[in-house]
Amino acid sequence: MFNYVCLGAAGGSFAKLIESAKENVQFLLISLAMMVGVYLLALVSEKLIEKSTGAKFSSRKTKVNKLVVMAMFSALAVVIMYFEFPIPFIAPGFYEMDLSEIPILIGSFMYGPVAGVVMEAVKILLKLCLKGTSTAFVGDFANFIMGCCIVVPASVIYHTKKNKKRAIIGLVAGGLTLIVVGGLMNGLYLLPKYSELYGVPIEAFIKQGSDITPAISNIATFVMLAVVPFNLIKAVIVGTVTGLLYKHVSRLLQLQNQ
Repeated sequence: MFNYVCLGAAGGSFAKLIESAKENVQFLLISLAMMVGVYLLALVSEKLIEKSTGAKFSSRKTKVNKLVVMAMFSALAVVIMYFEFPIPFIAPGFYEMDLSEIPILIGSFMYGPVAGVVMEAVKILLKLCLKGTSTAFVGDFANFIMGCCIVVPASVIYHTKKNKKRAIIGLVAGGLTLIVVGGLMNGLYLLPKYSELYGVPIEAFIKQGSDITPAISNIATFVMLAVVPFNLIKAVIVGTVTGLLYKHVSRLLQLQNQ
């Protein structure tokens, strides 16, 4: 049934999606392996938290409500993705900011890091079904990984001891992880892979960056002066909004589930 819904919503884009997947099998397999690795990391973290705190991330009583809320937050994240926007004074236009991590962070604060990873994956799958890919899957994979960079550390730290201080520390840690991992991933893997798949010299990306910031002259300065500030702005916005909304949203859902 899920496939029929996707086909109806996306139309011809689904066929293009399959064709693009066939052309980029190696990249997809590597990406899938990394996604599984992120999921396993979140799963191990949950088991360790359960062992140390005695908390349970799911039970038969809460399973249905958990799935419903996760589906709701994933769908909301997809809607938010449609409102992505560039930051032209920081990075080239092919970097677009979206704030879809906000509902997923809230969901992961409620249900744990594994739920956060699953919601990130569902968000990307829904987006691919509805819009296809315009980046040969590179942008979609990057969105998943960057989202998990924020969600997993923030959720793990928060669930070790649920209070406001831990939430703030978790959001800061998630933001720092996004900045560090995002910079390394862009410089070492994502930008070179995007250049390879599209046949665009990486110098063209550097030129776009130097048009904004003249000090950009190579891939390292591109990462430091474009990617890092871009991710810093995203981390601050996402962390601040999540911190302001979390208690109100979770309290409302708890009341509805009583």
